[in-house]
Amino acid sequence: MLRFLLPAVAAAAVSACSSGTSSDDAKAEAAAAAPQKTVLDPQLKALQKAKDVQKTVDDDKKATDKAIDDSGG
Repeated sequence: MLRFLLPAVAAAAVSACSSGTSSDDAKAEAAAAAPQKTVLDPQLKALQKAKDVQKTVDDDKKATDKAIDDSGG
């Protein structure tokens, strides 16, 4: 009798600890909300990084030009 009862209790305990459908629904909603990965993602990220660097360089140049103009140069 104990041979049959012990596996049944263990199976019940494991199934009670498993995640329910509510977390599955949340995972599905998160996957739907997230943009899909494509082959071009690394190139698009590199392009955005280059644009950000160029903006920083342009801002520094404007600041340097303004400092030169203010100093009478």
